[in-house]
Amino acid sequence: MDGNRDVLELLDVLYAMVTDAWSVPLGNDKCIIEREKAVALINDIKASLPSSVAEAQRLVAARDEFIGNAKREAEALRKNAEEQARAMIEEQEIVRVAKAKSTEMLASAETKSKELRRVASQYVDDIIRQTVENLNSALNTVQMAQTSFRSLGGVKEKAPAQPQSQAPAQERESPRPVSSKVIIEQRRSDE
Repeated sequence: MDGNRDVLELLDVLYAMVTDAWSVPLGNDKCIIEREKAVALINDIKASLPSSVAEAQRLVAARDEFIGNAKREAEALRKNAEEQARAMIEEQEIVRVAKAKSTEMLASAETKSKELRRVASQYVDDIIRQTVENLNSALNTVQMAQTSFRSLGGVKEKAPAQPQSQAPAQERESPRPVSSKVIIEQRRSDE
């Protein structure tokens, strides 16, 4: 039998010995037992107890160590899970912020690009318009100078050489001012 079973059996025998013992006359709480048997049982219990107590203490210590290890492992797992969750949340937040910033930057860049195109087109259109106006003004000045020289010199105007198709007489006498549409269309056809 193992140590725990022996101790329990010995205690049961001692209990039975005390409960079955004769009562002392006029002493309800006192009894008469055989001293040698009681001492022998107590000595057997004492002899069995150290191994039983040592085994129990070893089991309790092993259990406490196991529980301690399990708690430490559980705490480490919990901390690791919390750190991973926190890292994932931070990563998701960083990705969300980066996507929002990227979308914002793209929208801003597109808006700026459209505005730059609009401003550049307007600028080019203004420059072309001014150039056409300057060319027309210069052409008028040259025509007036030519007319003035001819009238001073008494030279009659020669009819310009006729192109293959006959142009009306009015067009031959004074050239048409150049318009910005003509220049833009000419530029597009050159490209």
